Amino acid sequence: MNWHKLLERHSMLLVVGILAMVSVGGIVEIAPLFYLESTIEEVDGVRPYSPLELAGRDIYIREGCYTCHSQMIRPLRDEVERYGHYSLAAESMYDHPFQWGSRRIGPDLARVGGKYSDEWHRDHMRDPQSVVPESIMPAYPFLERRELNAGDIAANLTALRMTGVPYTDEMIAAAAEDLVAQADPFGGGAVQDRYPGAVVRDFDGDPTRVTELDAMIAYLQVLGTMVDFGTYVPEDNTR
Repeated sequence: MNWHKLLERHSMLLVVGILAMVSVGGIVEIAPLFYLESTIEEVDGVRPYSPLELAGRDIYIREGCYTCHSQMIRPLRDEVERYGHYSLAAESMYDHPFQWGSRRIGPDLARVGGKYSDEWHRDHMRDPQSVVPESIMPAYPFLERRELNAGDIAANLTALRMTGVPYTDEMIAAAAEDLVAQADPFGGGAVQDRYPGAVVRDFDGDPTRVTELDAMIAYLQVLGTMVDFGTYVPEDNTR
């Protein structure tokens, strides 16, 4: 019997056949996920954001920076040569929501950490065209005038812990203190113990207070710096 002709002449049989094939395909794709603890490869160095970095990320989202900048380098030659190593899933495992973006009016920022000095970032926020003449980015001079209001930073960490970010009770209890200490050139120690590799310094050039610019620069300077790609070896998933 010609099964192809039979299915084409009987619409209900065709619908049943389609549903059966989709169901089998779905089970094959979905069932293995129930036996995996995580689909994200664990990578050394990736940690939750420090309170100051997290506050900067909130400002980044508040100001809509994600609408013009992506944070995802695709594994294509032109992207890797321009921006650096392709993005790993682990690098955004603690982002809620992630900042991959959908278009690039400005450059990708996944590897911007350490690429420019704090002074460059300060000038860029005050007057983008002063450092990138062809830029169409608006200026954000008010960031350095606004003191950072992060009274709810401990609550932010608590909420993120509910989503799976491994903030400890100690981190949450010390959140407000760590936020101020990271913007103090002499405030390292405990902050770096809790957040290894965190940069501790005065980001905005004004050591007398912690501003929104401190937080924004702290966030930008950590992007792409947690993984040492000089020693990174991808997991072999073929075994």
